[in-house]
Amino acid sequence: VQLQASGGGLVQPGGSLRLSCAASGSIFGANVWSWYRQASGKQREFVARIVNNGATTYSDNVKGRFTISRDIAKSAVYLQMNSLRPEDTARYYCKFSMRGSDYWGQGTLVTVSS
Repeated sequence: VQLQASGGGLVQPGGSLRLSCAASGSIFGANVWSWYRQASGKQREFVARIVNNGATTYSDNVKGRFTISRDIAKSAVYLQMNSLRPEDTARYYCKFSMRGSDYWGQGTLVTVSS
């Protein structure tokens, strides 16, 4: 399974971005899509998750501002990010988990700055 993330860029505080991540390869069975982020000099941290039954989980830092969704037919996951803050600046990574294995995308850079 290979993942391709896109949608990052430079945005002003208070703005919005929508990240996308598409999977290619053999995908079957129950799976979990997640987004993580890593700011410069910091450890990678969990952002959001959507599991097989559609239930979602968010970190407290983004709850109420970010929304994770998926398109099963397209084998893709999205992260709608609203009310962005400078502290949201990071490289965002998608992760796809299936049958005990994790697959990571290459990351897409989000910079929130005026």
